[in-house]
Amino acid sequence: MELANRIKKMQGSQTSAAAAKARALQAQGIDVISLAVGEPDFNTPDYILEQVKEDMSAGRGHHYTDSTGITPLKQAIIDYHAEYDKVNYTLDQVFIADGAKMVLYYTFQSLLNEGDEVLIPAPYWVSYVDQVKMADGVPVIFETLSSDNFRITPELLDQHVTDKTKLLVLNTPSNPTGAIMSEEDARAVAQYCLDHNILVVADEIYYRLVYNGHQAQSIAAISPEVKENTIVINGFSKAYAMTGWRLGYALADNKYVGAFAKLASQINSNPAGISQFAALAALTGPREEAVEAMRKEFENRLNAAYEEVLTIPGFRLDFKPQGAFYLFPDATETARLCGYESVTDLANAFIDEAHVVGVPGVAFGKADHIRFSYATNEETFAEAMKRIREFVQGKMAK
Repeated sequence: MELANRIKKMQGSQTSAAAAKARALQAQGIDVISLAVGEPDFNTPDYILEQVKEDMSAGRGHHYTDSTGITPLKQAIIDYHAEYDKVNYTLDQVFIADGAKMVLYYTFQSLLNEGDEVLIPAPYWVSYVDQVKMADGVPVIFETLSSDNFRITPELLDQHVTDKTKLLVLNTPSNPTGAIMSEEDARAVAQYCLDHNILVVADEIYYRLVYNGHQAQSIAAISPEVKENTIVINGFSKAYAMTGWRLGYALADNKYVGAFAKLASQINSNPAGISQFAALAALTGPREEAVEAMRKEFENRLNAAYEEVLTIPGFRLDFKPQGAFYLFPDATETARLCGYESVTDLANAFIDEAHVVGVPGVAFGKADHIRFSYATNEETFAEAMKRIREFVQGKMAK
């Protein structure tokens, strides 16, 4: 029996593939350092775990819930965004799912018809393109430049908009670049989308993880009109170290939430009940202390990791990341110095010979770059860069 065409057309996640390769080498007894996966190395904060224990013992989270999520969690999300972003939503404008990635899937499946175009700035997170294709949409990828801090502007959009353009995907702070859209650029792009009837899909999963005095705000906070024209996607994985709990959410017009709910009712019924109560605990407990402690540690790691990356011969970083937890150097010159035809070949050599796993930039639409996650301790990251540095120097000496 042949596989479906949609599966044949898909690419598997290259971040997952890199992480799997690291695990396979580790299983062989090889001392591999993986900087591939965007996952905090912290455990979920204790205040959340303590509340979840109480919830489990009391029988909460043991049963099916509404396909859009439990009301107390929806209200907590509403209250949080009213406080933090000064943006007000209602219960019928909140949709909860098992991970922000799943919310994106519901978004594209609910909104795209065959041939609809989706603007995606490169570099991009690995799943955007294939999720659009799965919904029979057409990803329209346009380049942003590291020399310009990966800015997205109306002038850039105008080169790629057609009468088939339906959505623009924005991810700020960005995975993989760590760039944050300035308020000026966000306002200009949001207004452009209003003027051209383009719906904004705003992936804001990293917007609490910003560093060195930089700020990020929800795009929906720009104006009531922009809010109505934006689907905000967020979640608990990154800022609360809850990747394994798999919980994300959308804030959107109720007609979109209704469509997501209809689809969810036939896909997975509802997100896991106990994960929803864990997210409720995350928002209603002493969250700011825990989030700030992790944010500050990531800031320290960024500052140390940035200096380490700059010691690698040929690596180029045109600007220092402002958020998320990735470094995305241009490694074109390093590949040349080491005698490799491509940065992808170089990244594979780092794995096979230096035993350090990064993700080749081709996965993010920038083949000349490599992504390294610094969501690990400073000593481990420094050791990884030491291995790469010695590998490169050894190649150059030949």
